Amino acid sequence: MKGEEWYQTDEVAQEYDVKRFSRGGRLIDRREKRAVLDALNPLDGRNVLEIACGTGRFTAMLAERGADIVGLDISSAMMAEGRKKARAAGVADRIEFIRGDAARLPFPDDHFDTVFAMRFFHLADTPAKFLAEMCRVSKEQVFFDTFNDRSTRVLYNWLLPMGSRLYGHDEVKRLIDGAGLTLTDASHDFVFPYGFYRKIPNRLAGAFRSVDTALGETPIGDHVASVSYWNAHV
Repeated sequence: MKGEEWYQTDEVAQEYDVKRFSRGGRLIDRREKRAVLDALNPLDGRNVLEIACGTGRFTAMLAERGADIVGLDISSAMMAEGRKKARAAGVADRIEFIRGDAARLPFPDDHFDTVFAMRFFHLADTPAKFLAEMCRVSKEQVFFDTFNDRSTRVLYNWLLPMGSRLYGHDEVKRLIDGAGLTLTDASHDFVFPYGFYRKIPNRLAGAFRSVDTALGETPIGDHVASVSYWNAHV
């Protein structure tokens, strides 16, 4: 997987949230959390697996809403940050963090009600294998996001240290079908790339987001969106 060694360093883990979700990046954080909650609710009493849980942005949030959640990641340093969030939120007893490989999930078939992954598939070298594993261990639902190959991200993707795997909508639908899943809902967002929001002050992000949303509601909005959210059922 792209960036596997980079994500495991203590320095990257400790600075990850600040670099991505401060300034205008706060808007991205709110939007991603809303996408997860919209797709996964109701959460009370549900058994959830988060693939590539990282620093626990979503893990603690879901536990606060009643989910019993396992967070899986390759990075012990990232999960250490997640444990801090869980303790601060008072939900450490509802979360188990496990270091593991998303291509070989250490769980039996149909073990979780819901399996989801955010900010993961753009780094995936074998997306079909990862998605098939997510489907295998889920009884009901699989949710994930992708970065898109017709978006403005194409213009600067080659500048990024690790790049990103970009997907076409038809390609994702084929991956979903190939994993034995049924697509129930898809939404597409952010005409402006994530990197743009991270560079501007938070006080300006709302104004640009209004323009972004208006562009997204035009006939070409879905085709040039930077990110897509895919909700599928087993």
